[in-house]
Amino acid sequence: MNNQPSSNGVIRVLLDALTLDANFYEDARRYPQGMKVAQWIVILAAIAHAIGSLLIPLLARVSLPLILIIFAINALIVVGGYYFWAFTIWKTGQWLRLPLPTYREILIPVGFAHAPQIFNFLTVIPLLGRPIEIGLATWSLLATIVAVNRGLNIKLSRAILICAIGWLLVEIGVGVLQIFVQRLLIS
Repeated sequence: MNNQPSSNGVIRVLLDALTLDANFYEDARRYPQGMKVAQWIVILAAIAHAIGSLLIPLLARVSLPLILIIFAINALIVVGGYYFWAFTIWKTGQWLRLPLPTYREILIPVGFAHAPQIFNFLTVIPLLGRPIEIGLATWSLLATIVAVNRGLNIKLSRAILICAIGWLLVEIGVGVLQIFVQRLLIS
């Protein structure tokens, strides 16, 4: 990976992350701008998710303040999910006595694995929104498994276990929060 970040370098990072390039994830923690780029990927994913979640409120002609609240909640869901998922990977790995790096270092490959989520704005497509959302979440799960397996040198079976636990918790949490946001619309 390059030492100098550039728009071309960021695009290369996104392509490597999206294609589940195992070699990319192996080197992800050593990428000089890794944390910064990982956070930007998560921010882009959060914005895409928030945009994708606005179609129904817009069609329901919800007030502007409520639209902004819904946008903020949906963006925070992704950011919070990112930190929570990395935390569950770290804690589950510690519980299994796996040789994991620090929590901060785990944030980098997990952030890169959020790259598929930048397509979450596609969830505005009527009737395809939920399947697209599930597909992107599954793609992120696979990317995170590759990141933990190759990037953190964890056996594949253990990587699947520690990633799936956090993924399930995050997906349940996202679902509950989305129901909460829908209840805001009904009120």
